Amino acid sequence: MKKRQIPHTYVIVFAIIVVAAMLTWFIPGGQFQRIMVTVGETQRETIQSDSFTYTENNPQTWEIFSAIFDGFVDKADIIVFILLIGGAFWIMNNSRAIDVGIFSFLKFTRRLEHNKLIKTVGVDNMVITLIMLMFSAFGAIFGMSEETIAFIIIFVPLAITMGYDSITGVSMCFVAAGLGFAGALLNPFTIGIAQGLSDLPLFSGIEYRFFCWVVINIVGIGWILRYARRIKKNPKSSLVYKDDAYWRERESGSDLENIQYQTPKSAWITFIFILVVMTIYSFIMPYTTLTVGKSSTTLPVIPFLTVLFLITGIASLRKSAHFFVLNLLMFTIIYLIVGVMGYGWYVMEIATLFFAMGIAAGVAMNNSANKITSLFLEGVRDIMSAAMVVGLAGGIIIILQNGNIIDTLLYYISESMGEMGRVASVGMMYVFQTIINVVIPSGSAKAALTMPIMSQFSDLIGVSRQATVMAFQFGDGFTNMITPTSGVLIGVLGVAKIPYDKWVRWVTPFMIVLIILGFLLLIPTVTMDLTGF
Repeated sequence: MKKRQIPHTYVIVFAIIVVAAMLTWFIPGGQFQRIMVTVGETQRETIQSDSFTYTENNPQTWEIFSAIFDGFVDKADIIVFILLIGGAFWIMNNSRAIDVGIFSFLKFTRRLEHNKLIKTVGVDNMVITLIMLMFSAFGAIFGMSEETIAFIIIFVPLAITMGYDSITGVSMCFVAAGLGFAGALLNPFTIGIAQGLSDLPLFSGIEYRFFCWVVINIVGIGWILRYARRIKKNPKSSLVYKDDAYWRERESGSDLENIQYQTPKSAWITFIFILVVMTIYSFIMPYTTLTVGKSSTTLPVIPFLTVLFLITGIASLRKSAHFFVLNLLMFTIIYLIVGVMGYGWYVMEIATLFFAMGIAAGVAMNNSANKITSLFLEGVRDIMSAAMVVGLAGGIIIILQNGNIIDTLLYYISESMGEMGRVASVGMMYVFQTIINVVIPSGSAKAALTMPIMSQFSDLIGVSRQATVMAFQFGDGFTNMITPTSGVLIGVLGVAKIPYDKWVRWVTPFMIVLIILGFLLLIPTVTMDLTGF
């Protein structure tokens, strides 16, 4: 009997485009009137209540092919981001610096096993937990999402070297950031916009949201640790064991014993050049205002980092250029955080930062300009499939938009919640936001479109607007880890070499647990007297 072949990720995504096109034939067209409102310092387009009208639908046929082109145009920023990241990290990988860093890190963790307490808890458990908590905090505080794509190339090899699989590596950063995104303590892109559009004090109700964030992380990280322990015992039980051959071969090919630890003059020149640039910017921007939620603080961040780079740069160069390249990676990550929190950076600035890091790493290793270019193009070729599938997935949204059925779906679901009790209503709001997240994966866009309706509907049924925001928060957060319309998820899986169908098989039970947990955490918002509700 011939073994059934699993469809390629491209086939699955294109099939979803076809299904979306079929829906445009059966669901009538509809449209809400939209108005511009000011949220903080930003203008947002929102839906005007009681303004829905049916319009002619626009059935999609041959557009399933043109939608692919439009999807690439719509997702161009994410696609270019992935290509630049892939090229930059390929240059860095050629230096063997990441191999050296992982080897040094694992040697350090093995030394910790001599401590009885740490040995009892498990060094690997501590490493995974601490990394996940860090990324969860990033997701909860400033909405880290697209940025996780860049970290996949670090944590998947780390997980493979530790004896786990690529799913564990993806979980360390992407899943962790997703847990934080759902917890959303101070995320300005979800909570900030949703509360602003609901006329609530920004970031109010943080006490209960912090409790929810803790519970979500206990359940989420506990699930990942349990999975990682099973894979460590039997690596072949992983759904992606065969797919991980790419990473195992890459790691087995890194013969650390033959690495020549040296520091060429080009590494010192690179260090001096970067130090001069940082010094200039220390005078141009002596103070940086870091914003976390509604709180902000002004500190001499760049001068401090310049001094720190001077100290760590010299120390790393005295060991070898490999450790200097790792130092560059560390400061790239630090500047990413400072840029996001202090200067509102997004994918363009972050991609530029990593691109510059890749070139600096190549020069530091004494590579010629042609060699650096060749390595960059190799990295782009290696990661091209990930960038391609992001553009392909973007076609799903284009079909639904061009078919004029997104507003109709919003209207149908909001109307279906009219005759329910408070707990059932907030539960239906949660289901509504979860379903809509498949169609509109952008948290800020979904908040702008749905919260004007949901917040006013909550007034009619006696549910607090804060509870409605929580329903949006959970509905937006969890399903980002499974929806095929998310360019970030598709990009992450492409970089990690994980087929989408296998990811769905792994993540579905996890999603069910998280979605049920979200509903349970919503119940106190309508049954208890909570601060800010």
